[in-house]
Amino acid sequence: MIGPVPELFSQLFKQDFSDLEAAASSWKRLAEALGKAQTGSGKRVSGPLHEAGWAGVSATYGFAALEATESKLGTAEIDAQLIATTLDTLNTRMQAAQRALRNAVADAEGAGHTVREDGWVEPKQAIDPKYHNHPEYQEIQQQANAGLGGYRARIDEAVTEAESASSEAAEVLRQIDPFDLDKQYGGAHAQEDAARVAEFMGIDKKDVPDGKDPKRAADWWAGLGEDKQRFYLAAYSEQLGALDGLPAATRDHANRTVLDMRLNDYALREGDLGYHDRYGYRSLTALKDRLDRTDTAPAHKQLYLLGFSTDNDGRAIVAVGNPDTARHTAVQVPGTSNQLDNVGSQIDRVSKLQNAAGQWSMGGAKDVSVISWLDYNAPEANFTLSDPELNLGIATQGRAQAGAEDLRGFTHGLRAAHDGERTHLTVLAHSYGSTMAGAADAGGRGLDTDDMVVVGSPGLTVERADQLHVDPKHLWVGAASDDLVSNVTSGATLGADPKDSEFGAQRMYVDTSGHSGYWDDGSQSLKNQGRIIAGKTPHSSPRP
Repeated sequence: MIGPVPELFSQLFKQDFSDLEAAASSWKRLAEALGKAQTGSGKRVSGPLHEAGWAGVSATYGFAALEATESKLGTAEIDAQLIATTLDTLNTRMQAAQRALRNAVADAEGAGHTVREDGWVEPKQAIDPKYHNHPEYQEIQQQANAGLGGYRARIDEAVTEAESASSEAAEVLRQIDPFDLDKQYGGAHAQEDAARVAEFMGIDKKDVPDGKDPKRAADWWAGLGEDKQRFYLAAYSEQLGALDGLPAATRDHANRTVLDMRLNDYALREGDLGYHDRYGYRSLTALKDRLDRTDTAPAHKQLYLLGFSTDNDGRAIVAVGNPDTARHTAVQVPGTSNQLDNVGSQIDRVSKLQNAAGQWSMGGAKDVSVISWLDYNAPEANFTLSDPELNLGIATQGRAQAGAEDLRGFTHGLRAAHDGERTHLTVLAHSYGSTMAGAADAGGRGLDTDDMVVVGSPGLTVERADQLHVDPKHLWVGAASDDLVSNVTSGATLGADPKDSEFGAQRMYVDTSGHSGYWDDGSQSLKNQGRIIAGKTPHSSPRP
Protein backbone atom coordinates (compact mmCIF):
# COMPACT_ATOMS: atom_id res chain seq x y z
CA MET A 1 0.00 0.00 0.00
CA ILE A 2 1.50 3.30 -1.11
CA GLY A 3 -0.45 5.58 1.25
CA PRO A 4 -2.05 8.99 0.74
CA VAL A 5 -0.39 11.90 -1.05
CA PRO A 6 1.18 13.80 1.88
CA GLU A 7 -0.01 17.29 0.92
CA LEU A 8 -3.57 16.07 0.31
CA PHE A 9 -3.64 14.29 3.67
CA SER A 10 -2.49 17.41 5.50
CA GLN A 11 -4.83 19.69 3.54
CA LEU A 12 -7.92 17.57 4.14
CA PHE A 13 -7.13 17.00 7.81
CA LYS A 14 -6.86 20.75 8.50
CA GLN A 15 -9.36 22.05 5.93
CA ASP A 16 -11.75 24.82 6.98
CA PHE A 17 -14.92 24.60 4.85
CA SER A 18 -16.44 27.94 5.81
CA ASP A 19 -15.52 29.52 2.44
CA LEU A 20 -17.14 26.65 0.55
CA GLU A 21 -20.27 26.93 2.68
CA ALA A 22 -20.37 30.69 2.10
CA ALA A 23 -20.02 30.23 -1.66
CA ALA A 24 -22.89 27.72 -1.76
CA SER A 25 -25.07 30.10 0.26
CA SER A 26 -24.26 33.00 -2.06
CA TRP A 27 -25.27 31.02 -5.15
CA LYS A 28 -28.50 29.97 -3.42
CA ARG A 29 -29.32 33.62 -2.73
CA LEU A 30 -28.54 34.50 -6.32
CA ALA A 31 -30.86 31.75 -7.57
CA GLU A 32 -33.64 33.05 -5.32
CA ALA A 33 -33.04 36.61 -6.53
CA LEU A 34 -33.16 35.53 -10.18
CA GLY A 35 -36.41 33.64 -9.56
CA LYS A 36 -37.93 36.71 -7.92
CA ALA A 37 -36.70 38.88 -10.79
CA GLN A 38 -38.41 36.58 -13.31
CA THR A 39 -41.66 36.56 -11.34
CA GLY A 40 -41.41 40.29 -10.72
CA SER A 41 -40.96 41.00 -14.41
CA GLY A 42 -44.25 39.27 -15.09
CA LYS A 43 -46.09 40.98 -12.24
CA ARG A 44 -44.66 44.49 -12.70
CA VAL A 45 -43.83 44.72 -16.40
CA SER A 46 -45.26 42.25 -18.90
CA GLY A 47 -48.40 41.52 -16.84
CA PRO A 48 -49.53 45.16 -16.57
CA LEU A 49 -48.76 45.70 -20.27
CA HIS A 50 -50.93 42.71 -21.20
CA GLU A 51 -53.67 43.94 -18.87
CA ALA A 52 -53.51 47.41 -20.42
CA GLY A 53 -54.10 45.92 -23.86
CA TRP A 54 -50.83 47.10 -25.38
CA ALA A 55 -51.02 46.12 -29.05
CA GLY A 56 -49.41 46.81 -32.39
CA VAL A 57 -46.02 46.24 -33.96
CA SER A 58 -44.13 47.69 -30.99
CA ALA A 59 -46.12 45.50 -28.63
CA THR A 60 -45.34 42.39 -30.66
CA TYR A 61 -41.61 43.01 -30.54
CA GLY A 62 -41.74 44.32 -26.99
CA PHE A 63 -43.52 41.27 -25.61
CA ALA A 64 -41.15 39.00 -27.51
CA ALA A 65 -38.18 40.77 -25.92
CA LEU A 66 -39.75 40.60 -22.46
CA GLU A 67 -40.53 36.91 -22.82
CA ALA A 68 -36.96 36.24 -23.97
CA THR A 69 -35.59 38.16 -20.98
CA GLU A 70 -37.85 36.33 -18.54
CA SER A 71 -36.86 33.02 -20.10
CA LYS A 72 -33.18 33.88 -19.67
CA LEU A 73 -33.79 34.82 -16.05
CA GLY A 74 -35.34 31.39 -15.59
CA THR A 75 -32.31 29.73 -17.17
CA ALA A 76 -29.99 31.76 -14.96
CA GLU A 77 -32.00 30.75 -11.91
CA ILE A 78 -31.62 27.08 -12.81
CA ASP A 79 -27.89 27.44 -13.47
CA ALA A 80 -27.31 29.33 -10.21
CA GLN A 81 -29.26 26.66 -8.33
CA LEU A 82 -27.21 23.93 -10.00
CA ILE A 83 -23.97 25.64 -9.01
CA ALA A 84 -25.24 26.06 -5.44
CA THR A 85 -26.29 22.41 -5.31
CA THR A 86 -22.94 21.26 -6.68
CA LEU A 87 -21.02 23.28 -4.10
CA ASP A 88 -23.34 22.12 -1.35
CA THR A 89 -22.87 18.49 -2.36
CA LEU A 90 -19.12 18.99 -2.61
CA ASN A 91 -19.11 20.49 0.87
CA THR A 92 -21.11 17.55 2.23
CA ARG A 93 -18.82 14.98 0.61
CA MET A 94 -15.62 16.78 1.63
CA GLN A 95 -16.70 17.17 5.24
CA ALA A 96 -17.73 13.52 5.34
CA ALA A 97 -14.30 12.57 3.99
CA GLN A 98 -12.64 14.78 6.59
CA ARG A 99 -14.64 13.16 9.40
CA ALA A 100 -13.71 9.73 8.07
CA LEU A 101 -10.05 10.76 7.94
CA ARG A 102 -9.97 12.23 11.43
CA ASN A 103 -11.79 9.21 12.84
CA ALA A 104 -9.33 6.87 11.19
CA VAL A 105 -6.37 8.83 12.61
CA ALA A 106 -7.93 8.94 16.07
CA ASP A 107 -8.63 5.21 16.01
CA ALA A 108 -5.11 4.44 14.83
CA GLU A 109 -3.54 6.59 17.54
CA GLY A 110 -5.93 5.15 20.11
CA ALA A 111 -4.64 1.71 19.20
CA GLY A 112 -1.10 2.89 19.93
CA HIS A 113 0.06 3.66 16.41
CA THR A 114 1.79 6.82 15.30
CA VAL A 115 0.33 8.68 12.32
CA ARG A 116 3.00 10.73 10.59
CA GLU A 117 2.40 14.20 9.13
CA ASP A 118 2.27 12.69 5.65
CA GLY A 119 -0.56 10.33 6.71
CA TRP A 120 1.45 7.13 6.96
CA VAL A 121 0.55 4.89 9.92
CA GLU A 122 3.62 3.47 11.66
CA PRO A 123 3.56 -0.04 13.17
CA LYS A 124 3.82 -0.03 16.93
CA GLN A 125 6.41 -1.85 18.99
CA ALA A 126 4.67 -4.33 21.26
CA ILE A 127 7.96 -5.78 22.47
CA ASP A 128 11.44 -4.35 22.88
CA PRO A 129 13.39 -4.70 19.60
CA LYS A 130 16.33 -6.17 21.44
CA TYR A 131 14.27 -9.35 21.69
CA HIS A 132 13.87 -9.55 17.91
CA ASN A 133 15.57 -12.97 17.91
CA HIS A 134 13.03 -14.39 20.29
CA PRO A 135 10.94 -17.15 18.61
CA GLU A 136 7.66 -15.38 19.41
CA TYR A 137 8.80 -11.89 18.53
CA GLN A 138 7.33 -11.81 15.00
CA GLU A 139 4.07 -13.37 16.12
CA ILE A 140 3.63 -10.85 18.95
CA GLN A 141 4.39 -7.96 16.60
CA GLN A 142 1.94 -9.24 13.98
CA GLN A 143 -0.82 -9.63 16.54
CA ALA A 144 -0.20 -6.14 17.92
CA ASN A 145 -0.36 -4.62 14.41
CA ALA A 146 -3.22 -6.71 13.09
CA GLY A 147 -5.34 -3.61 12.41
CA LEU A 148 -2.54 -1.60 10.81
CA GLY A 149 -3.60 -2.24 7.23
CA GLY A 150 -7.20 -1.28 8.02
CA TYR A 151 -6.17 2.10 9.42
CA ARG A 152 -3.97 2.80 6.43
CA ALA A 153 -6.79 1.80 4.05
CA ARG A 154 -9.33 4.03 5.83
CA ILE A 155 -7.00 7.03 5.63
CA ASP A 156 -6.28 6.35 1.98
CA GLU A 157 -9.99 5.94 1.16
CA ALA A 158 -10.89 9.21 2.90
CA VAL A 159 -8.26 11.16 0.97
CA THR A 160 -9.22 9.46 -2.31
CA GLU A 161 -12.91 10.27 -1.76
CA ALA A 162 -12.10 13.94 -1.13
CA GLU A 163 -9.92 14.06 -4.25
CA SER A 164 -12.66 12.40 -6.33
CA ALA A 165 -15.36 14.72 -5.01
CA SER A 166 -13.23 17.75 -5.80
CA SER A 167 -12.37 16.67 -9.35
CA GLU A 168 -15.95 15.58 -10.13
CA ALA A 169 -17.36 18.86 -8.85
CA ALA A 170 -14.84 20.82 -10.91
CA GLU A 171 -15.88 18.94 -14.05
CA VAL A 172 -19.59 19.51 -13.38
CA LEU A 173 -19.01 23.22 -12.79
CA ARG A 174 -17.01 23.50 -16.01
CA GLN A 175 -19.98 22.07 -17.93
CA ILE A 176 -22.40 24.72 -16.64
CA ASP A 177 -21.72 27.11 -19.48
CA PRO A 178 -22.48 30.82 -18.87
CA PHE A 179 -22.60 31.20 -22.66
CA ASP A 180 -26.09 29.64 -22.52
CA LEU A 181 -27.56 32.34 -20.32
CA ASP A 182 -28.54 34.70 -23.14
CA LYS A 183 -29.62 32.01 -25.61
CA GLN A 184 -33.10 30.66 -26.30
CA TYR A 185 -31.80 27.12 -26.02
CA GLY A 186 -30.23 27.86 -22.62
CA GLY A 187 -33.10 26.30 -20.68
CA ALA A 188 -32.72 22.97 -22.47
CA HIS A 189 -28.97 22.99 -21.86
CA ALA A 190 -29.60 23.79 -18.19
CA GLN A 191 -31.69 20.62 -17.99
CA GLU A 192 -28.76 18.66 -19.42
CA ASP A 193 -26.49 20.26 -16.83
CA ALA A 194 -28.97 19.27 -14.14
CA ALA A 195 -28.68 15.63 -15.14
CA ARG A 196 -24.91 15.82 -14.61
CA VAL A 197 -25.37 17.48 -11.22
CA ALA A 198 -27.85 14.75 -10.26
CA GLU A 199 -25.28 12.09 -11.10
CA PHE A 200 -22.71 13.91 -8.96
CA MET A 201 -25.21 14.02 -6.09
CA GLY A 202 -25.99 10.34 -6.46
CA ILE A 203 -29.60 11.11 -7.42
CA ASP A 204 -31.43 9.12 -10.07
CA LYS A 205 -34.41 10.26 -12.10
CA LYS A 206 -36.10 7.09 -10.88
CA ASP A 207 -36.06 8.55 -7.35
CA VAL A 208 -39.02 10.73 -8.37
CA PRO A 209 -42.25 8.88 -7.45
CA ASP A 210 -44.08 7.26 -10.35
CA GLY A 211 -47.30 9.17 -9.64
CA LYS A 212 -49.44 6.14 -8.84
CA ASP A 213 -49.84 7.13 -5.19
CA PRO A 214 -50.42 10.89 -4.66
CA LYS A 215 -50.08 10.61 -0.88
CA ARG A 216 -46.69 8.96 -1.25
CA ALA A 217 -45.64 11.72 -3.66
CA ALA A 218 -46.80 14.40 -1.21
CA ASP A 219 -44.86 12.80 1.66
CA TRP A 220 -41.75 12.38 -0.50
CA TRP A 221 -41.80 16.04 -1.49
CA ALA A 222 -42.40 17.28 2.05
CA GLY A 223 -39.48 15.20 3.29
CA LEU A 224 -36.91 16.50 0.82
CA GLY A 225 -36.04 19.78 2.48
CA GLU A 226 -35.97 23.15 0.73
CA ASP A 227 -32.56 22.76 -0.94
CA LYS A 228 -33.38 19.35 -2.39
CA GLN A 229 -36.75 20.64 -3.57
CA ARG A 230 -35.10 23.47 -5.49
CA PHE A 231 -32.72 21.03 -7.11
CA TYR A 232 -35.46 18.63 -8.17
CA LEU A 233 -37.36 21.57 -9.66
CA ALA A 234 -34.30 22.53 -11.66
CA ALA A 235 -33.46 18.99 -12.76
CA TYR A 236 -36.82 17.28 -13.25
CA SER A 237 -39.35 20.03 -13.91
CA GLU A 238 -41.32 18.01 -16.47
CA GLN A 239 -41.82 15.11 -14.08
CA LEU A 240 -42.71 17.31 -11.12
CA GLY A 241 -45.19 19.35 -13.12
CA ALA A 242 -47.25 16.24 -13.79
CA LEU A 243 -46.94 14.69 -10.32
CA ASP A 244 -50.26 14.50 -8.46
CA GLY A 245 -49.89 15.21 -4.75
CA LEU A 246 -47.33 18.01 -5.08
CA PRO A 247 -48.26 21.59 -4.10
CA ALA A 248 -50.00 23.64 -6.78
CA ALA A 249 -47.32 26.34 -6.64
CA THR A 250 -44.61 23.73 -7.20
CA ARG A 251 -46.39 22.20 -10.19
CA ASP A 252 -47.07 25.66 -11.60
CA HIS A 253 -43.41 26.64 -11.32
CA ALA A 254 -42.27 23.41 -12.96
CA ASN A 255 -44.81 23.56 -15.78
CA ARG A 256 -44.08 27.18 -16.60
CA THR A 257 -40.39 26.28 -16.86
CA VAL A 258 -41.24 23.48 -19.28
CA LEU A 259 -43.63 25.75 -21.19
CA ASP A 260 -40.90 28.35 -21.72
CA MET A 261 -38.48 25.68 -22.95
CA ARG A 262 -41.10 24.23 -25.30
CA LEU A 263 -41.87 27.65 -26.76
CA ASN A 264 -38.17 28.39 -27.19
CA ASP A 265 -37.74 25.10 -29.01
CA TYR A 266 -40.64 25.91 -31.34
CA ALA A 267 -39.22 29.38 -31.98
CA LEU A 268 -35.83 27.96 -32.97
CA ARG A 269 -37.50 25.56 -35.43
CA GLU A 270 -40.28 27.88 -36.55
CA GLY A 271 -39.41 27.74 -40.23
CA ASP A 272 -39.46 23.93 -40.31
CA LEU A 273 -42.51 23.18 -38.15
CA GLY A 274 -45.07 20.70 -39.43
CA TYR A 275 -48.82 21.13 -39.07
CA HIS A 276 -49.08 19.55 -35.60
CA ASP A 277 -46.13 21.52 -34.21
CA ARG A 278 -47.51 24.77 -35.64
CA TYR A 279 -50.78 24.01 -33.86
CA GLY A 280 -48.88 23.30 -30.63
CA TYR A 281 -46.85 26.49 -30.99
CA ARG A 282 -49.96 28.64 -31.50
CA SER A 283 -51.84 26.96 -28.66
CA LEU A 284 -49.00 27.18 -26.14
CA THR A 285 -48.32 30.79 -27.08
CA ALA A 286 -51.98 31.60 -26.38
CA LEU A 287 -51.78 29.71 -23.09
CA LYS A 288 -48.67 31.62 -22.02
CA ASP A 289 -50.29 34.93 -22.97
CA ARG A 290 -53.27 34.07 -20.81
CA LEU A 291 -51.02 33.15 -17.90
CA ASP A 292 -49.07 36.38 -18.34
CA ARG A 293 -52.24 38.48 -18.33
CA THR A 294 -53.16 37.22 -14.86
CA ASP A 295 -49.77 37.87 -13.26
CA THR A 296 -51.14 41.10 -11.79
CA ALA A 297 -54.53 39.66 -10.79
CA PRO A 298 -55.63 39.36 -7.14
CA ALA A 299 -54.40 36.21 -5.37
CA HIS A 300 -57.68 34.34 -5.81
CA LYS A 301 -57.62 35.04 -9.55
CA GLN A 302 -54.04 33.89 -10.08
CA LEU A 303 -53.69 31.02 -12.53
CA TYR A 304 -51.83 27.81 -11.67
CA LEU A 305 -50.65 25.68 -14.57
CA LEU A 306 -50.99 22.16 -13.18
CA GLY A 307 -50.25 20.31 -16.40
CA PHE A 308 -50.17 20.55 -20.18
CA SER A 309 -49.37 18.46 -23.22
CA THR A 310 -49.38 18.84 -27.00
CA ASP A 311 -50.10 15.15 -27.60
CA ASN A 312 -53.06 14.51 -29.93
CA ASP A 313 -55.22 17.66 -29.74
CA GLY A 314 -53.45 18.88 -26.64
CA ARG A 315 -54.32 19.00 -22.94
CA ALA A 316 -54.17 21.52 -20.12
CA ILE A 317 -55.00 21.68 -16.42
CA VAL A 318 -55.40 25.23 -15.12
CA ALA A 319 -56.61 26.34 -11.68
CA VAL A 320 -58.09 29.72 -10.88
CA GLY A 321 -56.98 30.30 -7.30
CA ASN A 322 -54.77 28.06 -5.22
CA PRO A 323 -56.50 24.72 -4.54
CA ASP A 324 -54.06 23.94 -1.70
CA THR A 325 -55.50 26.68 0.50
CA ALA A 326 -59.11 26.93 -0.73
CA ARG A 327 -62.02 26.04 1.58
CA HIS A 328 -63.97 24.98 -1.51
CA THR A 329 -62.32 23.34 -4.50
CA ALA A 330 -64.01 22.34 -7.74
CA VAL A 331 -62.77 20.42 -10.77
CA GLN A 332 -64.54 21.14 -14.06
CA VAL A 333 -64.26 18.36 -16.69
CA PRO A 334 -65.14 19.62 -20.19
CA GLY A 335 -66.67 17.47 -22.90
CA THR A 336 -66.49 16.93 -26.62
CA SER A 337 -64.35 18.97 -29.00
CA ASN A 338 -62.35 20.64 -26.22
CA GLN A 339 -58.62 20.80 -26.78
CA LEU A 340 -55.56 22.89 -26.09
CA ASP A 341 -56.41 25.71 -28.48
CA ASN A 342 -59.60 26.67 -26.60
CA VAL A 343 -58.22 26.48 -23.08
CA GLY A 344 -58.94 30.20 -22.73
CA SER A 345 -62.69 29.60 -22.92
CA GLN A 346 -62.36 26.87 -20.26
CA ILE A 347 -60.52 29.30 -17.98
CA ASP A 348 -63.35 31.81 -18.49
CA ARG A 349 -65.86 29.12 -17.53
CA VAL A 350 -64.12 28.10 -14.29
CA SER A 351 -63.62 31.76 -13.38
CA LYS A 352 -67.39 32.22 -13.64
CA LEU A 353 -67.93 29.19 -11.44
CA GLN A 354 -65.51 30.62 -8.87
CA ASN A 355 -67.42 33.91 -8.82
CA ALA A 356 -70.73 32.08 -8.51
CA ALA A 357 -69.48 30.00 -5.58
CA GLY A 358 -68.04 33.10 -3.93
CA GLN A 359 -71.55 34.52 -3.57
CA TRP A 360 -72.38 31.73 -1.11
CA SER A 361 -69.07 31.38 0.75
CA MET A 362 -68.24 33.33 3.90
CA GLY A 363 -64.94 34.57 2.49
CA GLY A 364 -66.27 35.16 -1.00
CA ALA A 365 -64.39 34.02 -4.08
CA LYS A 366 -61.16 34.10 -2.02
CA ASP A 367 -62.35 30.85 -0.42
CA VAL A 368 -62.73 29.10 -3.77
CA SER A 369 -60.47 27.49 -6.36
CA VAL A 370 -61.92 26.05 -9.56
CA ILE A 371 -59.84 23.94 -11.94
CA SER A 372 -60.33 23.24 -15.61
CA TRP A 373 -59.22 19.63 -16.01
CA LEU A 374 -58.67 18.75 -19.65
CA ASP A 375 -56.21 15.91 -19.20
CA TYR A 376 -57.88 13.34 -21.39
CA ASN A 377 -58.35 12.95 -25.12
CA ALA A 378 -61.84 14.43 -25.43
CA PRO A 379 -63.71 13.00 -28.43
CA GLU A 380 -64.79 15.13 -31.37
CA ALA A 381 -68.47 15.97 -31.85
CA ASN A 382 -69.00 13.78 -34.89
CA PHE A 383 -71.93 11.58 -33.85
CA THR A 384 -73.98 10.26 -36.76
CA LEU A 385 -76.72 7.68 -36.91
CA SER A 386 -76.21 7.00 -40.61
CA ASP A 387 -72.59 5.89 -40.29
CA PRO A 388 -71.78 4.56 -36.78
CA GLU A 389 -68.12 4.04 -37.72
CA LEU A 390 -67.66 7.81 -37.77
CA ASN A 391 -68.72 8.07 -34.13
CA LEU A 392 -65.20 7.15 -33.04
CA GLY A 393 -65.03 8.06 -29.34
CA ILE A 394 -68.15 10.10 -28.76
CA ALA A 395 -70.54 7.14 -28.61
CA THR A 396 -68.26 4.78 -26.72
CA GLN A 397 -66.78 4.71 -23.23
CA GLY A 398 -63.25 4.13 -24.52
CA ARG A 399 -61.79 7.57 -24.00
CA ALA A 400 -63.51 7.97 -20.65
CA GLN A 401 -62.17 4.66 -19.37
CA ALA A 402 -58.70 5.48 -20.73
CA GLY A 403 -58.55 8.72 -18.70
CA ALA A 404 -60.36 7.50 -15.58
CA GLU A 405 -57.25 6.68 -13.55
CA ASP A 406 -55.70 10.08 -14.37
CA LEU A 407 -58.74 11.94 -13.06
CA ARG A 408 -58.79 9.78 -9.92
CA GLY A 409 -55.11 10.47 -9.36
CA PHE A 410 -55.68 14.19 -9.80
CA THR A 411 -58.50 14.52 -7.26
CA HIS A 412 -56.69 12.33 -4.73
CA GLY A 413 -53.63 14.48 -5.36
CA LEU A 414 -55.65 17.58 -4.47
CA ARG A 415 -56.54 15.93 -1.19
CA ALA A 416 -52.92 14.98 -0.48
CA ALA A 417 -51.55 18.44 -1.30
CA HIS A 418 -54.18 20.44 0.55
CA ASP A 419 -52.90 22.54 3.41
CA GLY A 420 -55.01 22.68 6.54
CA GLU A 421 -58.63 21.72 7.09
CA ARG A 422 -60.14 19.34 4.53
CA THR A 423 -61.49 21.21 1.52
CA HIS A 424 -65.02 20.70 0.23
CA LEU A 425 -64.41 19.10 -3.17
CA THR A 426 -66.86 19.17 -6.07
CA VAL A 427 -66.42 17.59 -9.49
CA LEU A 428 -68.45 19.26 -12.24
CA ALA A 429 -68.68 17.74 -15.68
CA HIS A 430 -70.31 18.66 -18.97
CA SER A 431 -71.36 16.50 -21.89
CA TYR A 432 -68.87 13.66 -22.52
CA GLY A 433 -66.92 15.06 -19.57
CA SER A 434 -69.66 13.58 -17.37
CA THR A 435 -68.96 10.18 -18.94
CA MET A 436 -65.31 10.76 -18.08
CA ALA A 437 -66.16 11.72 -14.49
CA GLY A 438 -68.58 8.80 -14.14
CA ALA A 439 -66.00 6.28 -15.30
CA ALA A 440 -63.45 7.73 -12.87
CA ASP A 441 -65.80 7.73 -9.89
CA ALA A 442 -67.12 4.24 -10.61
CA GLY A 443 -63.69 2.61 -10.60
CA GLY A 444 -60.88 2.20 -8.10
CA ARG A 445 -61.33 4.31 -4.97
CA GLY A 446 -63.50 6.80 -6.83
CA LEU A 447 -62.85 10.54 -6.93
CA ASP A 448 -63.19 11.17 -3.16
CA THR A 449 -65.52 14.04 -4.02
CA ASP A 450 -68.13 15.52 -1.69
CA ASP A 451 -70.46 16.57 -4.52
CA MET A 452 -70.72 15.87 -8.22
CA VAL A 453 -72.57 17.95 -10.79
CA VAL A 454 -73.25 16.75 -14.33
CA VAL A 455 -74.94 18.91 -16.98
CA GLY A 456 -75.87 17.95 -20.52
CA SER A 457 -74.87 14.37 -19.75
CA PRO A 458 -75.13 11.51 -22.25
CA GLY A 459 -74.47 8.98 -19.45
CA LEU A 460 -72.09 8.20 -16.58
CA THR A 461 -71.07 4.66 -17.68
CA VAL A 462 -73.27 3.11 -14.96
CA GLU A 463 -76.92 2.07 -14.69
CA ARG A 464 -77.60 3.43 -11.19
CA ALA A 465 -76.27 6.25 -9.05
CA ASP A 466 -75.36 3.86 -6.24
CA GLN A 467 -72.78 2.24 -8.54
CA LEU A 468 -70.68 5.39 -8.12
CA HIS A 469 -68.60 6.26 -5.06
CA VAL A 470 -70.25 9.67 -4.58
CA ASP A 471 -73.30 9.70 -2.33
CA PRO A 472 -76.38 9.69 -4.64
CA LYS A 473 -77.82 12.47 -2.44
CA HIS A 474 -74.91 14.63 -3.58
CA LEU A 475 -75.03 13.73 -7.27
CA TRP A 476 -76.72 16.62 -9.08
CA VAL A 477 -78.02 16.42 -12.64
CA GLY A 478 -78.90 19.46 -14.75
CA ALA A 479 -80.54 19.24 -18.16
CA ALA A 480 -81.97 22.06 -20.26
CA SER A 481 -85.28 21.21 -21.90
CA ASP A 482 -83.80 21.72 -25.38
CA ASP A 483 -80.42 20.07 -24.74
CA LEU A 484 -80.28 17.42 -27.46
CA VAL A 485 -77.40 15.52 -25.88
CA SER A 486 -79.19 15.10 -22.57
CA ASN A 487 -82.63 14.49 -24.05
CA VAL A 488 -81.81 12.42 -27.15
CA THR A 489 -78.50 10.56 -26.72
CA SER A 490 -78.54 10.04 -22.94
CA GLY A 491 -79.13 6.42 -22.00
CA ALA A 492 -78.05 5.12 -25.40
CA THR A 493 -74.46 3.82 -25.25
CA LEU A 494 -72.78 5.61 -22.34
CA GLY A 495 -74.85 4.38 -19.42
CA ALA A 496 -78.36 4.99 -18.14
CA ASP A 497 -79.93 8.45 -18.38
CA PRO A 498 -78.86 10.14 -15.12
CA LYS A 499 -81.85 12.50 -15.11
CA ASP A 500 -84.35 9.62 -14.92
CA SER A 501 -85.79 9.23 -11.44
CA GLU A 502 -84.93 5.51 -11.49
CA PHE A 503 -81.26 6.37 -11.76
CA GLY A 504 -81.29 7.75 -8.22
CA ALA A 505 -79.55 11.12 -8.61
CA GLN A 506 -80.85 14.57 -7.64
CA ARG A 507 -82.23 17.01 -10.20
CA MET A 508 -80.75 20.51 -10.25
CA TYR A 509 -82.95 23.33 -11.51
CA VAL A 510 -81.64 25.01 -14.67
CA ASP A 511 -83.10 27.93 -16.59
CA THR A 512 -80.78 28.02 -19.58
CA SER A 513 -81.16 26.79 -23.15
CA GLY A 514 -79.15 24.47 -25.36
CA HIS A 515 -76.21 22.21 -24.63
CA SER A 516 -73.70 24.88 -23.61
CA GLY A 517 -75.72 27.54 -21.85
CA TYR A 518 -75.28 26.28 -18.31
CA TRP A 519 -72.77 29.03 -17.52
CA ASP A 520 -74.73 31.99 -18.88
CA ASP A 521 -74.20 35.10 -16.79
CA GLY A 522 -76.93 35.72 -14.26
CA SER A 523 -78.56 32.35 -14.84
CA GLN A 524 -80.00 30.14 -12.14
CA SER A 525 -78.02 27.29 -13.71
CA LEU A 526 -74.75 29.05 -12.91
CA LYS A 527 -75.91 30.15 -9.45
CA ASN A 528 -76.93 26.63 -8.51
CA GLN A 529 -73.54 25.23 -9.53
CA GLY A 530 -71.96 27.94 -7.39
CA ARG A 531 -74.11 26.94 -4.42
CA ILE A 532 -73.05 23.30 -4.74
CA ILE A 533 -69.36 24.25 -4.97
CA ALA A 534 -69.82 26.27 -1.75
CA GLY A 535 -71.32 23.22 -0.02
CA LYS A 536 -74.94 24.36 -0.16
CA THR A 537 -78.03 22.73 -1.63
CA PRO A 538 -79.06 24.13 -5.03
CA HIS A 539 -82.38 25.89 -5.38
CA SER A 540 -85.12 23.71 -6.83
CA SER A 541 -87.10 26.54 -8.41
CA PRO A 542 -86.58 29.98 -9.96
CA ARG A 543 -85.12 32.62 -7.62
CA PRO A 544 -84.66 36.34 -8.10
